[in-house]
Amino acid sequence: MRDLENAAISRLIVFTRYPAPGRAKTRLIPVLGAEGASDLQRRMTERILGQVEALAARQPVAVEIRFEGGDGARMARWLGPQWTYRGQGEGDIGARMARALAEAFAEGAPAAVLVGTDIPDLSGAILAEAFQRLADHDIVIGPAADGGYYLIGLRRERFAELAPLLFQGIAWGGENVLRDTLSALAPSGVAVHLLPMLRDIDRPEDLAVWEFAEP
Repeated sequence: MRDLENAAISRLIVFTRYPAPGRAKTRLIPVLGAEGASDLQRRMTERILGQVEALAARQPVAVEIRFEGGDGARMARWLGPQWTYRGQGEGDIGARMARALAEAFAEGAPAAVLVGTDIPDLSGAILAEAFQRLADHDIVIGPAADGGYYLIGLRRERFAELAPLLFQGIAWGGENVLRDTLSALAPSGVAVHLLPMLRDIDRPEDLAVWEFAEP
C-alpha cells in the first residue's frame, strides 16, 4: 500500500523537514529554543504519519515523504524504512509542490493529495475525504485558518491545465494564499471542494493548538 511501484493507485505526498535544531520551525525558536522547535517538528511529523497509517489501513494509497534538510538515510532512520523518501528540491513552495505532483502523475498516479505536517487536527478521516471528493471534483483544498491551505489534491487529467493557476503568481506565506488561489481558479470553472478549516502551527500564538491536540 505504500509502494510507489504500483502506479495505478493514488498518491499521498507528505511535505516535512528533517528536525535539525536551528533549521526547523525557526519562527518558534524565540519561545521554544532551537531544540524545542526541532522537537516540535519531529512530533508533529510523527503524529501526521500516524494518521497516514490509519488511512492506508483502510484504502490503497502510495505514500511518499518529500523532505527538506537531512537526506534519505537520516529520514529513514528517523521515520522508518517503510516509506518512500524524496527531497523537495529547489524553488519556492509553489514550485516544490508542483514538482512533487507532476512526478506523481508522470509515474501513473490517477490522483494525488499533498499535505503538510503542522496541522495537529488533521485526521485520517479528512485525508480519506480528500481522496473521496476527487471522484467528482477537480481539486480538493484544505483551508488553514491563517489564510493558506494545509492540503491540496488533484486528478491527473486536469493537472497540466491547472498547475500554472495553482502554483505560479501566488504570494506564498501571506494571509491571502487561499483567496488568491481560488480567484486564479475561478475563470476556469473547475469544481473545488473545500475540506474543514484547520489551524496550523507557525507562530508562538499557535502553540495552544498543539497543546490541546496532544494525547
